[in-house]
Amino acid sequence: MWLFLGIKRRSKVPGVMITQYIEELPEGKSTPDFTRKPIALTIQEGKLAIFKAIVIGDPKPTVAWKRAKGEMNDPQKFQNKYDPTSNEHTLEVVSGDEADTYKCYAINEYGKAVCTVVLNVIEVGFKKSKEMKKAEERIAGKKVEDKKDGEIDEAVWDLLLSADKKDYERICAEYGITDFRGMLKKLNELKREREEEQAQFIQHLTNLKPIEVKSEDAASFELDLELKDPSSRIFLYKDGVMIPYSKEGDSDMRHYLKQVGKKYVFTVKNLSPDDAGIYQVDVEGVNIFSTDFKIPPVDFVVKIEEVKAEERQDAIFECVTSLPMNQIVWTLKNSPLSNSDKHEITVSDDKLIHRLKIIDCMPVDAGIYTALAGIKSCSAWLVVEADKQGAKGKKVARKTTQAGGSGADLSKIASEQQEKNKKEMAEALEAAKKAQAEKEAAAAKARAEAQAAASKSIADPGVHFSAGLEDCKAIVGEAAELVCKLSSADCKGVWYRDGQEITGSTEGMTISKEGPTHKLKIHKVTDEFAGKYKFEADGRKTEAVIVVEDPPRFDAKEIEAFATPTVIKNNQRASFKISYIGREPTKVQWYKEGEELTPDINCRIDTEEGHSCLRLNKLQRKDSGEIKAKIKNEFGTAEVVTNLVVLDKPTPPLGPLEIVEASSNCVEIKWRPPKDDGGCPIAHYILERNQVGRNTWKKIGLIPSEAHYKDTDVDHGKRYCYRIRAETPEGVSDVYETEDVQAGTRAYPGPPSAPKVISAFKDCITLSWVPPTNTGGTNLLGYNLEKRKKGSNLWGLINPPEEPIRTKKYECRDVVEGMEYEFRVSAINISGAGEPSTPSEFVFARDPKSKPSFMKSFMVVRAGNSTRFNVNFVASPWPEVIWLKDGAPVSKRVTISNAEGGSQILIPSAERSDSGIYTIIVKNIVGQETFSTEIRVTDEPKPPGLVELDENVPRTVTVSWEASQDEKRDDRLYYMVMKRDSSKRTWHTVADHIFNNRFTVCNIMPGREYQFRVYAKNDMGQSAPSESQKWLISEKKEKFTLVLPESKTCNLERPPKFLVPLKLHTAPDGYECYMSCAVRGDPTPHVTWYRNNISLNTNTNYHITNTCGVCSMLILRVGPKDMGEYKVVAENQLGRAECSTKLTVRGETFKPPFLSTQETESHSLYTYTYT
Repeated sequence: MWLFLGIKRRSKVPGVMITQYIEELPEGKSTPDFTRKPIALTIQEGKLAIFKAIVIGDPKPTVAWKRAKGEMNDPQKFQNKYDPTSNEHTLEVVSGDEADTYKCYAINEYGKAVCTVVLNVIEVGFKKSKEMKKAEERIAGKKVEDKKDGEIDEAVWDLLLSADKKDYERICAEYGITDFRGMLKKLNELKREREEEQAQFIQHLTNLKPIEVKSEDAASFELDLELKDPSSRIFLYKDGVMIPYSKEGDSDMRHYLKQVGKKYVFTVKNLSPDDAGIYQVDVEGVNIFSTDFKIPPVDFVVKIEEVKAEERQDAIFECVTSLPMNQIVWTLKNSPLSNSDKHEITVSDDKLIHRLKIIDCMPVDAGIYTALAGIKSCSAWLVVEADKQGAKGKKVARKTTQAGGSGADLSKIASEQQEKNKKEMAEALEAAKKAQAEKEAAAAKARAEAQAAASKSIADPGVHFSAGLEDCKAIVGEAAELVCKLSSADCKGVWYRDGQEITGSTEGMTISKEGPTHKLKIHKVTDEFAGKYKFEADGRKTEAVIVVEDPPRFDAKEIEAFATPTVIKNNQRASFKISYIGREPTKVQWYKEGEELTPDINCRIDTEEGHSCLRLNKLQRKDSGEIKAKIKNEFGTAEVVTNLVVLDKPTPPLGPLEIVEASSNCVEIKWRPPKDDGGCPIAHYILERNQVGRNTWKKIGLIPSEAHYKDTDVDHGKRYCYRIRAETPEGVSDVYETEDVQAGTRAYPGPPSAPKVISAFKDCITLSWVPPTNTGGTNLLGYNLEKRKKGSNLWGLINPPEEPIRTKKYECRDVVEGMEYEFRVSAINISGAGEPSTPSEFVFARDPKSKPSFMKSFMVVRAGNSTRFNVNFVASPWPEVIWLKDGAPVSKRVTISNAEGGSQILIPSAERSDSGIYTIIVKNIVGQETFSTEIRVTDEPKPPGLVELDENVPRTVTVSWEASQDEKRDDRLYYMVMKRDSSKRTWHTVADHIFNNRFTVCNIMPGREYQFRVYAKNDMGQSAPSESQKWLISEKKEKFTLVLPESKTCNLERPPKFLVPLKLHTAPDGYECYMSCAVRGDPTPHVTWYRNNISLNTNTNYHITNTCGVCSMLILRVGPKDMGEYKVVAENQLGRAECSTKLTVRGETFKPPFLSTQETESHSLYTYTYT
């Protein structure tokens, strides 16, 4: 079983190692990282050392500090701080004996980041114990070697001269070098000297590669060397001792040299632990290369074993080492392997378990694999068996399983080995402590004897220095202080700088004395304060040198401004400028994504004293990344970082195409967003469609940014191909063309369930049914409903064949009262109608019996008018009457009047807040009844705001408008859009009942001028229109000559004539009645309606309209009072025409004991009554 142990990788910030705990990070989450890591410090003893770090990561990481030697529990010496404004984590260390290596950890739930920093402390003042030790050694006759701090052996210098810069920190830590800055300064001097020496014999020297174990029993190192004199002698040394070597690889000698052109390869065969040491190559006595060969005492606790894997299966080798190893060497046929798409090398957290995974094994991967740790090795075969079941000539499918593994519990073995190592380490430490104790006891005895002898020979020295002056380094602009201490507080002294006396009046300096301590303080250091300082007292003197340093530094505001990311568009230019202070000469380097930039045609670097500017031209999207400015001088280095973002159009959308649905009436597809969105989010996708076999592409238009589209305009059985482009504010991507998608196959739906009778009346039977379980693989288009009389064999279709029923419920009104019917239903899909269902139960067309009940009511009232509502009831004894509005008592402004047999409410000057459900509760000791009505108070709406036009898709216009002021307070408000073009010159409605503020009008013809009106409408009526500007899409037309025929005058004037007369009407009591006729005439005739020769045009109980000669009248609720003769009279100046009809009211509706009448005063518009 494969155990995931974490992914280790390096940060963009040098020296930072990141460990990722999981394979794939969730979207928007990240591992910790350092944007600013702490830098190494060298400070005087007693001064405050401050390490600063800035970390990033989501979730926000926690930061911890640790040191290599000892704990950090003393709050007097160690303080952790965090500044939320600058996001800086700070460690403050009071330097004493705290010189050490410190580590900063940033940790969150997805990983951790670690960086290392060194603190060097310079001792200050006279150390009595140190001087006493020297006196003891002189008295004992021992030779004392005055070794300066930071002195390094010559062999180590040779190593540093041959090493890469990235290895300096490791070598210094290994050999105890703490003065890193001093080492670099001397190393530069030695490099110049070495280059001068090498120039006598060497023409060219490159590609220095340190010694490494390359195979099971051999280690080698190599270099490219071009000698001025090919006969120059080459010598090989190990730990300073010359060793012989052969130039033939097959000789018996263990060391040999192989030369191929300018490449020299030195190899050590038959490795043993004695081969560890420093190897050095000299040419005629001049050292040109040194490398340190370390052989760890490591062995394999568990060795790799033979693995048999099938073709296209993963194989894994596992081993366990006796000591922790950061990495071991894996080879195949003596060729080293590394992490790649083919090989995956991993190490456990404890550095003991090592794994090599061969991904997607093929026959060419078979062979002997070797694991090398130190000079130990183990090998095993990988056997790849070809897949015999695969079709000939076809590629074998990738397998998800893996072969190999040791089969043992490696975690348990590694844990046991770790415990064993700890035990051996503890025993070694105990032995070392015992030896150290014996050594210290002997040294203490020797010191006691030496002190006894010294006390006899050392006379009283008189006034002397308890602590002398110490050399110090001061930064320009900061303060500096020299301190010394005498053995007597009464003695005075004199300060000198470069031989000249310093007095209290010397500018920029202050002299002070506190008992035996004498201080010289420089308030603000400049270059003129550098020099040799001396303090004399009673014939004694002490000297020190102040070295003034001026490293590069940035202003905090400059750093903050520079760190703001620069965002530009593709192919534009960007410039970065930073100002700094520091002693010249300075070296300014600019980096992009860690690579140093050099001036060329598109990169210009201008550097002047105190500032530098980087100018980049013709930037592309790939140039986005981190921009870093690095300033160096002889005193140090400073860096500042920012980010460059280059915007561009997105890359094409990605496949493969996912077909969600491909039915006969729908093709639903998904695709992947572009790999690079160009720095801007995807606004939408542009789609085109092609029916396979045709040469044209249909523009579907813009769809939202979701990579998904459902195409319902397809023909059954046809194949379609799509072109998809992504669009952002920066442009449109290249096209992604999909494969062909077929729109379903022909399949009929199954039968629905038998229709169920919901209700039956004398003129209407309502039925419902359940859709079929088998829809034929496509969506249902509707249903056909059939009926049959009892005793008949003929089924008759109820709905028109071209208009299938869209719902699962239908009201059948084509029935005869008293007849008995049965019904059946069939489903329809794109293939056609399926089998009919089983028939329903027989049902009579007659009204059901029911008890008396109230009828719900709805009333619309114009705002500002008064309204009155009456309810009649019968009750004995006299009941209690309660009126409620929306479940609460009515307001005091509503007047309630109760009388015998009824109750009335009166709302004077109605307001919109009076809208609601009004309920009357009538109760006495016998029982209780309730009745409710809805009253809506409204007014004609205010017109919409500004109307704007926009063309997003060719031949369409999107009309958008600002909402009417009444939209928020009237939930029944909607909009209507009308259009007029230059060809027709008449207004006609293009959309009604629009509940948003936008509508797209199609079929816009080029060359025509359009204008649009938007109305707001509600129950009371419609507002005044809001008109748009005129819209014109110019059309290029060819010039042509129009020859008009001779026109003849035509007189179109004619008297009125009815084209369609009125019909006879018979309406049930309580239902609505609609009458219409058509009349023509020129000039347009005036039309008047009459009932029993009484004009109805001013009667508000009748809704009369006249549209383009079609005259209609609507009676909302017919009663006996409406019976009679109706006549329409049309008149103009040329004549008169009339037609008439009769209205008969059929039957009377049932009148309940509780009667409800509704009455509105002034001009209430409509009253609706429904059950």
